[in-house]
Amino acid sequence: MSTIVCLDGFTANPGDLSWEKFASLGQFTTHDRTPRPDVVSRSVDADALLTNKTVISADMLAQLPKLKYIGVLATGYNVVDIDNAKARGITVTNVPAYSTHSVAQLATGLMLELASRVGAHDRAVHDGQWVNCDDFCFTVAPLTELYGKTLGLIGFGQIGLAFARIGIAMGMNVIAYNRSQLTAQRTDNLPIKQVSLDEVFTQSDVLSLHCPLTDDTKHVVNADRLATMKSTAFVLNTGRGPLVDAQALADALANGVIAGAGLDVLDTEPPAADDPLLTAPNCVITPHIAWDTREARTRLIDTAYQNLKGYLDGKPQNVVNG
Repeated sequence: MSTIVCLDGFTANPGDLSWEKFASLGQFTTHDRTPRPDVVSRSVDADALLTNKTVISADMLAQLPKLKYIGVLATGYNVVDIDNAKARGITVTNVPAYSTHSVAQLATGLMLELASRVGAHDRAVHDGQWVNCDDFCFTVAPLTELYGKTLGLIGFGQIGLAFARIGIAMGMNVIAYNRSQLTAQRTDNLPIKQVSLDEVFTQSDVLSLHCPLTDDTKHVVNADRLATMKSTAFVLNTGRGPLVDAQALADALANGVIAGAGLDVLDTEPPAADDPLLTAPNCVITPHIAWDTREARTRLIDTAYQNLKGYLDGKPQNVVNG
């Protein structure tokens, strides 16, 4: 019987879902969180590990001779030293595309909040400003109509396509920068114009990041590129925090270089108290929740189960170090 250990199951399943299916595959233990000093002791007898954000490094793998499988409870798998795992014969899998529509939905929510300032006006009403208003209405911030505006995407995978569909449905023009060619098949025959990286910055009214984090994309949003944007533009990041130079973005917001930012991810999570974006004006921040709908988490756990079952049945799927 396999021994299966989940190192940090709380974010994927805070109690509203079930791990029961995993117990059918072997002796299953789940921990809400695992501090780094406890990773090896909790994993030493495991044949299979599940991890979301708990790092499994080369030095840890060297101390886990029984380990044969690591299932990452996410799409990104940089928490595991996959090259070292491959050298040790350890299969590593991930869960692709489980949160596509949830992430596109939150990106839309950030865009709408920046454009319509729903939260700011709700707070103002509840603070008594409407009760004490001389007129039948009031605004606490500029409002923007998105119809006819240009939505620019950096990266065009499944989430980029899903968000493009939403933008087009709202009457926006969509442009995209992507390293590979965008064919009619990839864009689902939608009217999406492929542009250069410089052009996506200069032309966008809303710029949204949907690319992976690589050496080439780290700080793709930086002071030089922000300076080329429209002063009325918004920047959205539901991808990875380091895609954005945090200080450069904070400075751009403070100096009116751009009009606003909507972020679901930051460089460090949880952020440091002195993260410059926490005090930047016109900056809406959510705590890395785009993936966290119950529907997306259900798909995540179901796929993670199928990944492990497939491996045990000799039919591995979603292998990232094959």
